[in-house]
Amino acid sequence: MTAIALDAMGGDDAPGATVEGALEAAAAGIEVVLVGDAEVLGHELNRLTGASAGGKGTPTNVRIVHAPDQVAMGDHAAREVRRQRQTSLYVGMELVKAGDAGALVSMGNTGAGMATALVVLGRLKGVERPALGAVIPAGDGMVLFLDVGANADARSSHLVQFAHLGSAYMEAVYGVTKPRVALLSIGEEPSKGSTLVIETHEALQALGEQGRLNFVGNLESRDLLNQKADVIVTDGFTGNVALKLAEGLVSYLFDSMRVAARSSLRSKVGGLLLYPSLRGVRERLDYRAHGAVPLLGVDGGVFIGHGRSDGHAVASGLLAAQRAVDRGMLPALAASIADGLSK
Repeated sequence: MTAIALDAMGGDDAPGATVEGALEAAAAGIEVVLVGDAEVLGHELNRLTGASAGGKGTPTNVRIVHAPDQVAMGDHAAREVRRQRQTSLYVGMELVKAGDAGALVSMGNTGAGMATALVVLGRLKGVERPALGAVIPAGDGMVLFLDVGANADARSSHLVQFAHLGSAYMEAVYGVTKPRVALLSIGEEPSKGSTLVIETHEALQALGEQGRLNFVGNLESRDLLNQKADVIVTDGFTGNVALKLAEGLVSYLFDSMRVAARSSLRSKVGGLLLYPSLRGVRERLDYRAHGAVPLLGVDGGVFIGHGRSDGHAVASGLLAAQRAVDRGMLPALAASIADGLSK
């Protein structure tokens, strides 16, 4: 099994949450490389495994690679990449480039993660802009929504490449045959939307008619979770706003239901009866179940998660990265872009 590197110093609650997540993933069989300050990480491992008190100690499938520096959540991305080459983020990317890790997972600074990936790993041949793709539950399956934050501004050619990357990812990693690709817009009609959306629709429609993508047309935001497509494409600004709105709405609805369930004896009884079903729904919609999203288009496996991730979210991100590596994500993405450029 190929090891997965973890930026153990990245995230709001690192290194506690990252080391905890690494141990959870290791228990599931993942080989994890913790990248960060060796002394700090060693202390966390001893604390969590009870080694200092006669506990089991660090699992054999968890090891540390020392990186003395770190990128803080508020640091300027490009400046930090140029200034520091001993950060846990940079060293982790170098492990991926050297083949010592199949992918890197980071819960740290998203901008720095993308900038470092571009500097260390570079783009896949033919890719203009990488994209962050969030895998979200929809109906009985999953949908890849991209871009969700890597590119606030984008051109039509970028969104077309996002469609190729997303289609290849869902086919390789999730086994979806001929993934349905949709374009996020304010209406289903081809004439609806911004200039960017209209131009992109024309390009994707042409690709669909040529049989190079399974394009199913425009999709409105109300249908994000209705499983009308397997891949939904948009620019990074719109995608990030839509994703965070959905996360906030899910949290608000469940908090409201919890308050309502405690408002009277009758509500408490009803709440107890509904709890098992509602718990299952919440767990499915919880971002922690998916952990991290892939940065598609760079020449290496890179997964970025929420800065506020806890141990379980970190473990989920490591498992997602391992699944993508095992199922040949990178070769599939490279082949898809090469095929798109050759026709």
